[in-house]
Amino acid sequence: MEKVCIKSMLPGQVQEYMVSLGEPSYRGKQVFRWLTQGVTSFDDMSDLSKSLREKLKEKAFITKPEIVRKQVSARDGTVKYLFGLADGNCVETVVMRYEHGNSVCLSTQAGCHMGCAFCASFEKGETRDLTPAEILDQVLFAQKDSGLKISNIVLMGTGEPLDNYDNVVQFLRLVSCPEGLHIGMRHISLSTCGLVPRIRELSQLDFQLTLSISLHAPNNRIRSTIMPVNNKYPVEELIRACRDYFAATGRRISFEYAMIAGVNDSDTCARELAALLRGLMCHINLIPLNHVEGSPLAPSSRETIRRFQEILQKKGFNVTVRRSLGGDIDASCGQLRRKAMAEKRKENK
Repeated sequence: MEKVCIKSMLPGQVQEYMVSLGEPSYRGKQVFRWLTQGVTSFDDMSDLSKSLREKLKEKAFITKPEIVRKQVSARDGTVKYLFGLADGNCVETVVMRYEHGNSVCLSTQAGCHMGCAFCASFEKGETRDLTPAEILDQVLFAQKDSGLKISNIVLMGTGEPLDNYDNVVQFLRLVSCPEGLHIGMRHISLSTCGLVPRIRELSQLDFQLTLSISLHAPNNRIRSTIMPVNNKYPVEELIRACRDYFAATGRRISFEYAMIAGVNDSDTCARELAALLRGLMCHINLIPLNHVEGSPLAPSSRETIRRFQEILQKKGFNVTVRRSLGGDIDASCGQLRRKAMAEKRKENK
């Protein structure tokens, strides 16, 4: 019989599982508490009987990532982890320090097949979904190793969260439940490149998280050249889904816009973007492009970004420019994993 991943279960599900093993339901509360403390073995659950611990070892398992690499920025204290998973895959996790608290940027897939031109996460044939436990582990073990209390979560690492919808929803319920880490939904941001049907499904859940749209272009002509997903869900359809999402949830939407020199950073693009988002309660976050090795795309100049911001602000939009963190380490999404995989391929030759 295949062992079950007990850390992917909600408190009630753990209780039901314990009952199925012939144990009282309160044992489930004990087990769940240990799991959210980051224990890596059933033997560590000291208030359980030895016979129960042996039974659990026989029928279930606890996920445990290994720190393959760790980088710490000397500039701002940003910490980047490359976590190794049980099957040999690796995922990136970044802990960022802000005045309002510590945020963690999580991966939801090992690799990504969305193919965005400006991202280092794209991998052909090397993508799999992470389980709820594997996503949760990034919070638990980054917090445990860094010693920094995590108060905010950003699902913006490797992978497309809504492409792993069911596991991500289960993770969100796990990380926010009062019996666990209890990180409120209002402290969680989920970023998507625009999977319209999933956005509509998400809007029907009672989640007060922040939906962040990786938009990066004001029209189909530009967006399709840098984001293949736009060929399936064009800009107009995506923005309609965003308007409907706001109507259903009342939650302001954030739009991410990577500033790429000569591609999407003209005054005309700024005015088109303002027209596209007119009347939608939103925030626009301009992102100075991180250089990806081998990519022909270059970041816009500071002056260009400033002018783009001013045009949008004059149109009445709330616009910020993302502060660059971890500039002296491989903080850009996918780069550390990419390097590690390249080195591994060399070793295997």
